[in-house]
Amino acid sequence: GFVVGHAGLYQALAMFAVAYFIIGMTVLSVCAIATNGALDAGGAYYMISRALGPEFGGSIGIMFFLANVCGSALYVLGLVEAVVDSFGIPPGQKAGTGVHVLPQSYWYELLYGTVLLALCLVVCLVGASIYAKATFLIFLIVAGVLGTVLVSFFATRPIGVPIRLPHFNGSEIENGSFTGFSLATLRDNLGGGYAVDYTTGQMMSFSSVFAVMFNGCTGIMAGSNMSGDLKRPSYSIPRGTISAVLFTYLVYNLLAFLMCATCNRTLLQKDYGFLRDISIFPPLVTVGIYAATLSAAMSNLIGASRILYALARDDLFGRALALAKKTSASGNPVMAVILSWLVVQLVLFSGKLNTIAGVVTTFFLLVYATVNLACLALEWASAPNFRPTFRYFTWHTCLLGIAGCCVMMFLISPVSASASLGFLLLLLLALHYLSPSSTWGYISQALIFHQVRKYLLMLDVRKDHVKFWRPQMLLMVQNPRSSARLIDFVNDLKKSGLYVLGHVELQDLDTLPSDPLQPQQDSWLSLVDKLNVKAFVSLTLAPSVRHGVRQLLFTSGLGGMRPNTLVLGFYDDAAPQDGLARHPAFSSAREEVPLGFPALRAPAAPKLLSAREYVGIVADALKMLRNVLLARQLESLDKAWELRRAASPPPTIHVWPVNLLRPDSARYADTCSLFLLQMACVLNMARAWRRARLRLFLCVEAGAMPHAQEEKLRQLLKDLRIQAQIQLVPWDAVTRLHWQTHQGPPGGPAPAGEAAEEEEEEAVNFPANATQVSDEYVCAANKLVLEQSPAPAVRFLYLPRPPADTSLYPLYLHQLELLTRGLGPTVLVHGVSAVTSTQL
Repeated sequence: GFVVGHAGLYQALAMFAVAYFIIGMTVLSVCAIATNGALDAGGAYYMISRALGPEFGGSIGIMFFLANVCGSALYVLGLVEAVVDSFGIPPGQKAGTGVHVLPQSYWYELLYGTVLLALCLVVCLVGASIYAKATFLIFLIVAGVLGTVLVSFFATRPIGVPIRLPHFNGSEIENGSFTGFSLATLRDNLGGGYAVDYTTGQMMSFSSVFAVMFNGCTGIMAGSNMSGDLKRPSYSIPRGTISAVLFTYLVYNLLAFLMCATCNRTLLQKDYGFLRDISIFPPLVTVGIYAATLSAAMSNLIGASRILYALARDDLFGRALALAKKTSASGNPVMAVILSWLVVQLVLFSGKLNTIAGVVTTFFLLVYATVNLACLALEWASAPNFRPTFRYFTWHTCLLGIAGCCVMMFLISPVSASASLGFLLLLLLALHYLSPSSTWGYISQALIFHQVRKYLLMLDVRKDHVKFWRPQMLLMVQNPRSSARLIDFVNDLKKSGLYVLGHVELQDLDTLPSDPLQPQQDSWLSLVDKLNVKAFVSLTLAPSVRHGVRQLLFTSGLGGMRPNTLVLGFYDDAAPQDGLARHPAFSSAREEVPLGFPALRAPAAPKLLSAREYVGIVADALKMLRNVLLARQLESLDKAWELRRAASPPPTIHVWPVNLLRPDSARYADTCSLFLLQMACVLNMARAWRRARLRLFLCVEAGAMPHAQEEKLRQLLKDLRIQAQIQLVPWDAVTRLHWQTHQGPPGGPAPAGEAAEEEEEEAVNFPANATQVSDEYVCAANKLVLEQSPAPAVRFLYLPRPPADTSLYPLYLHQLELLTRGLGPTVLVHGVSAVTSTQL
């Protein structure tokens, strides 16, 4: 009567259509999730939490708990209004007459509500079995009353109904009319006629009437809320819910038409209990109203308790809900029921039914939207294990349900909707950072996998362009205990590219009962999390380290995301140091170093890798057209200290883009030099290194027009958009040591064109240049690098190719060791691909 009286028949039918459209889409989602596996206590909360993860589940669980709590209070207040309407002392009278003996005031009505709520509490404390029996009895009563009401529309003759309304100086009486079936009455009631609600004194509108009406449709979740108490929830929930939705939709539409055709608007707007006045047996209508509202109040109370119990049992809120875990001997969550009752009692202080209707509706709509979101996410994730036996849904129905809920939320009350979403967001953030990890599975992982696979297929390596090149690193780690700072340094070098931590385990799978790498995977992933690096982990078994590195270079990555740069620690005789224990990520007393990694090699113990094999790995990578970085003494790099220094000169990065081991072919614009410049620039672009300054060293000889060379290099840096300070370094004394042992070409160095041809030819033929450089010269080059002050945070040096003759590998490594001895954190770089671009 309230809905039809204010909104008229057309708008009432539209409200029912919108409400049941939203409910229908949500029911399809509920049925799909309910038939996709075993359900436990918690209903919609259980479905959402197991589908979307603990953050969404916990936050929506709280919202759904509050929705049921407010819904229970709303129905109790509705029952109080019905009781006061039947037995209350009329306004303006001091003493009651006949059955009208109950005083009317805010506090008296709060008392009546408390008594009725206590009755609901007793039923719910006894358990779900007595509640089920009580609700079945109530269903029979309501069905009988409904039949009587339908008969009354046809059997009752036209009558006038006096309506006593409260007034500021007493009360006044208006006359409503039951006209029987009348075309004139129907015409009068077709359109809307919003007026002041006589119970609250507020002006009604479409949104406020819809908010009240929608609360009569929220019982669809009653069955799912009892999922933990049903014997076969996957069977009962779809059938019971769909039957209830269809039945109530038909009854609401039929009653709306009958009321509009038989009752004038005054009766519908001024007397919400008019069905008693026109019934052939008025007391039965009163009993039906009491039974229906009492059943709804109990349903919401027991639903709220089951949700609270499920939240407590999942331990998402820790000790805050620990009390709600306690159950009776029969398994009834009595403490959750009592806590829910206390919260409902607090809500009763709001006083009037229509006051909290908007809030309740907003909460329910938000929950329904999230149920649809959960089903939509499961459908879009396309996981093989999502195969519900209920198939009458698609992602379109889920999307329509979400859109309908969101639109109606903001139409009903933009303020309530915004506040609810804000509260939901706060709960999401709190649970994300504070709740323990769960074993339910995260739908986000399935969705990410689905999208990543799709985009990886779209990432076509044939469309690669140098403008969009980025380093994709494979860092080989023998033991993370001695490589923590190197791992962190390479993370700064990757520039949003792929980063893979590779490790080779020297074992033979044929002689083992199972894969030994699986137990180690968790330790490596925990290390990645604790060091806060964005890296993947790739472990492999191989008979030798060299074979293992080859495997990883061939197989790491996927599609267009494959490592293009190999990073190795330097091969020297330095004793390994446990840098993991001193790393800031593990400096807290509460943090333990991962125990899955073996102890470091003793200084006297033999190495797992020979010098020849180490250089062979470098040669293999270059043959496979991978860039190579060799990092020496990176464990001595205290990045946090270097970059926080308060000294006036900022930390520097020294760049030597010339092959110091080949003074006879020193060039600054070959592929390797440009790659070295690019890597130094990439490091400088990292957030932690932006304060650092690049210093580029130009080695010049007397009579070689140094200023022209400097200008040429400056123009190159300008074209490449690299900010760096160029410093001229005379190295005649160093190169003289080289020419003393080798007769230089007559007339000085070869022309530029011939030098370029010689370089290209030797790059193909792998020249054995190591035999042409003396230790004395290499030590002089090392001293030249070391003398450049102030000392930098890190140095980048040119890494020459290994010799083609494998017998010279130890000599090659010895020269690299001499060149970098005592330089501190140093990176030797050799690039094989063009990585710089001057184009737009």
